Amino acid sequence: MTSANPSPLWRPDEERIAQAQITRFQSWAAEHHGAPADGGYAALHRWSVDELDTFWKAVTEWFDVRFSTPYARVLGDRSMPGAAWFPGATLNYAEHALRAADTRADEPALLHVDETHEPRPVTWSELRRQVGSLAAELRSLGVRPGDRVSGYLPNIPQAVVALLATAAVGGVWTSCAPDFGARSVLDRFQQVEPVVLFTVDGYRYGGKEHDRRETVAELRRELPTLRAVVHIPVLGTEAPEGALEWSALTSSDVAPEFEQVPFDHPLWVLYSSGTTGLPKAIVQSQGGILVEHLKQLGLHCDLGPEDRFFWYTSTGWMMWNFLVSGLLTGTTIVLYDGSPGFPDTAAQWRIAERTGATLYGTSAAYVMACRKAGVHPSRDFDLARVRCVATTGSPLPPDGFSWLHDEVRADLWIASVSGGTDVCSCFAGAVPTLPVYIGELQAPGLGTDLQSWDPSGKPLVDEVGELVVTNPMPSMPIRFWNDPDGSRYHGSYFDTYPGVWRHGDWITVTSRGSVVIHGRSDSTLNRQGVRMGSADIYEAVERLPEIKESLVIGVEQPDGGYWMPLFVHLAPGATLDDALLGRIKQTIREQLSPRHVPDEIIEVPGIPHTLTGKRIEVPVKRLLQGTALEKAVNPGSIDNLDLLGFYEDLARRRA
Repeated sequence: MTSANPSPLWRPDEERIAQAQITRFQSWAAEHHGAPADGGYAALHRWSVDELDTFWKAVTEWFDVRFSTPYARVLGDRSMPGAAWFPGATLNYAEHALRAADTRADEPALLHVDETHEPRPVTWSELRRQVGSLAAELRSLGVRPGDRVSGYLPNIPQAVVALLATAAVGGVWTSCAPDFGARSVLDRFQQVEPVVLFTVDGYRYGGKEHDRRETVAELRRELPTLRAVVHIPVLGTEAPEGALEWSALTSSDVAPEFEQVPFDHPLWVLYSSGTTGLPKAIVQSQGGILVEHLKQLGLHCDLGPEDRFFWYTSTGWMMWNFLVSGLLTGTTIVLYDGSPGFPDTAAQWRIAERTGATLYGTSAAYVMACRKAGVHPSRDFDLARVRCVATTGSPLPPDGFSWLHDEVRADLWIASVSGGTDVCSCFAGAVPTLPVYIGELQAPGLGTDLQSWDPSGKPLVDEVGELVVTNPMPSMPIRFWNDPDGSRYHGSYFDTYPGVWRHGDWITVTSRGSVVIHGRSDSTLNRQGVRMGSADIYEAVERLPEIKESLVIGVEQPDGGYWMPLFVHLAPGATLDDALLGRIKQTIREQLSPRHVPDEIIEVPGIPHTLTGKRIEVPVKRLLQGTALEKAVNPGSIDNLDLLGFYEDLARRRA
């Protein structure tokens, strides 16, 4: 990684810098809290990690966080895990999410879009009314603070109402998307024992209706703690016997009552992908999420009441929770329920146009799919309102940056961001006042002491190392569910460097403060002691038009050797002949290094992913090392289990 300063792809102009909320925040924090007035973002970031307590106090004041009882101090205990934030304080997340209803009652809080691509608004006053009605009904059903409420729901307004009503009563929300099978859902919900289940009869995806009534019946049978099931008739069917009707629970006109809960009271449970066992049930707090998301969405994403925030996601992914938090900044959020590529690859750009999205978030994979499909967003759509395109899920390759710049707009803020379900936020990514360099995330987030470390715990600059965070973040898990002694939580992040969060990604922190993500460190390629990120290889190989997708694995051999195969899923009509084999190797050798060239290139029928769309490297590695399929992977976490049979057969043949 070079630390030479290439010219940036994009640089914000003076007007944009002056108008950014983060600029105004820095001036205000300099006046009121001793933050540096000069030195730009780098100085502000340094202050935010050096003066952690003061920084987070300033965030709560800037965003007018309403504490119904005051806090004793900002950080009662700094140790990780176990940091105690704002001890003594009480508040409510949902109360903050609905504040804009007081001043903008008739403006849209939500824009709901299905595969017709016609936006339908839900106003702030209507959202507040439905939350008030449902919260009162939840209380009458006996839901008390700490009780778990679950949703088997697509990305529809009812899901947002159910989350906010749950938070309003102090319940703990958890959700899965309806494309998850019964086993995957039960692996998650059975851990937390919900008392209420919100369900749909089915969903629409790719132009087809998918009936989920049998799955819902199985969930009801296998979740004995349920006191109530609420039916939302997306496909128009009658409520099953014993279920309550959504319309009946949301028809009253009552102001919501917001339970005032401790800062560290659980808000929701998110789940890890669960590829190698039961998904981790990650618990995050009302206060921690509130202040972290205000910082991330208000300061880093620069969102406010004039904005429209669209991120393509499902209720089974942390980005849905992050999207809902756009309400905290008074922003209109866009809920798209449907296929990302229906009726054509350009679908998401059409939705961005029709909803007037100012910040449009998607996956790096979608950007690259658009590039391969020859989509021309700015030619075919009016994207004048889109100020920022953000990507996550995997590193955005350099070609993705260039394509967005060329095909959307030269004056486009491109924000590649990286974080995790574990914190429901970003470690590094968007900063509206900094330049964008191709292939790089702009900077670590405020209050996040992000570093790259070598195995001995020494910080690295311009070298690949482990992504670590050396101070606590408010949205770090308060615990895992069913982990009474905290051992699973500790083992997930704190075993390698005691007291320091190790996330499991390889990163480079450059000498100009930007960040490059190289892929997961737990499936890292390590040839002759040189560590290589899988993402670098994917980026090079998948430029070739014949390659639809790829997967590279490094397998330590019993004899001390190392086998590094590259699996390629070919585009329709392509053949893995000697000419293509040669081009793949030449591409890798020229763009990366001879060391990156795989030992073998193998055509496969497809690349397996988690249900949230991430390539699964570690389970495939385990299969290739001879682990039985049922021990190598949790079957319910994979999008196409049949594909894994290929890798299992290959391991058997090689043995």
